[in-house]
Amino acid sequence: MAEPTTRGARPIAANQRPTGGDKAVAVGRKQYFRRKKVCRFCVEKIDDINYKDVKMLSAFIAERGKIVPRRISGVCAPHQRRLTDAIFKSRNIALLPFAAAI
Repeated sequence: MAEPTTRGARPIAANQRPTGGDKAVAVGRKQYFRRKKVCRFCVEKIDDINYKDVKMLSAFIAERGKIVPRRISGVCAPHQRRLTDAIFKSRNIALLPFAAAI
């Protein structure tokens, strides 16, 4: 039986539509479980992020020169703010580039 697209006279809102994401077994595909990202600074108990540590800061900058977001890097919010400040300071004194080399 096909899914009903309307309830009465109005169409079903997108957030009420079933997505199929709650299925336990993926048919025909191998299931992957993403590991929970943990903050590197919390694990290593680093409280002060030094703006002069270019090697460490460059790990959080994409190849185009942008700062990698939290959801990708896995850094917690307080450390991401400190990391961003350190990258800004490091860029202002020319230890890190503002943009990628063309």
